[in-house]
Amino acid sequence: MMCDCLLPDGTLFTGYSRSILRQQVEKAKSLGLTFQIGTEYEFYLFQSDDAGDVTLHPQDSAGYMDVSPLDKGENVRRDICLTLENMGIIPESSHHEHGPGQNEIDFQYAGALKAADNAMSFKTTVHTIANQYGLCASFLPKPLRDESGNGLHINLSIERGGINIFEQQDGQLSLDAQHAIAGILSRIREISLFLNPLPSSYQRLGCWEAPKRINWSFGNRSQLVRIPAAHPGAGRMELRSPDPACNPYLAFALVLAAAMEGITEVTPLQAPLDDSGSLPESLEEAISLAEKSAFIREVLPENVIDAYLAEKKKTAARFEADANAVFQQHLRTI
Repeated sequence: MMCDCLLPDGTLFTGYSRSILRQQVEKAKSLGLTFQIGTEYEFYLFQSDDAGDVTLHPQDSAGYMDVSPLDKGENVRRDICLTLENMGIIPESSHHEHGPGQNEIDFQYAGALKAADNAMSFKTTVHTIANQYGLCASFLPKPLRDESGNGLHINLSIERGGINIFEQQDGQLSLDAQHAIAGILSRIREISLFLNPLPSSYQRLGCWEAPKRINWSFGNRSQLVRIPAAHPGAGRMELRSPDPACNPYLAFALVLAAAMEGITEVTPLQAPLDDSGSLPESLEEAISLAEKSAFIREVLPENVIDAYLAEKKKTAARFEADANAVFQQHLRTI
């Protein structure tokens, strides 16, 4: 069930993350902008033990785009996709990913709020269907030390005056598209805590095509922002640092706000492949950056920021005291 959360007097509860994203969608509308988001979610399927708890034994040993019989997740993904379709959520594609037992399901574009709603329903569906197969699904960003991590790639298109600003002309990005990308790149370090919310998130970055440097390019999958080759009408940018442990409402709200800031402030875009720094090295660094960010305080209510920071500080302290216990907890619950 997706709904708004109201106070007794009928006003919106400011601490509700769905309402926060709605506010950014409405702000975009006031600027004549319409955001469409297509997500790519990666997850692992692990075998269960006799008690039904998750193990670190992957369902299979297949690799990227392998097929049956190596790919043992094919039937699970099919049932997930069919179930989602019955719920009115339309997947675009699915396949086996790089890691053993790792899968990816991609979704058709939708408005930002609908995309976030779909993401919440999707994760619940994956856990439920995996359990029916006697498996455990994990969206933990880095469940296996020496294998590919789980990403949440955010594909973003923006319409202005009925025109997709990411449609290229003679291989060139429009100025609006350049400014939107620049806005995201300029704010990515301080919003990383909301895109990468766990200690495991920072173990993923910099490995197996998960970006570490703040840069962009056409086509290159190792860059933070990628401009994929696209059919006419499907121009977009892909943000590759977020992971599926994030709250999609808060993550999308901050990404939209950064893109809008770039457009309204006419933020210049650095040259392709030029670095402008690196993403945070750890959860502690991400917390420090977010805590100092005036931009985040313009987008999110104070009560949300304070509660979120307090919870992440607890997570960081628990991880420092007993990293394995925190890993096991997140492996079972994320």
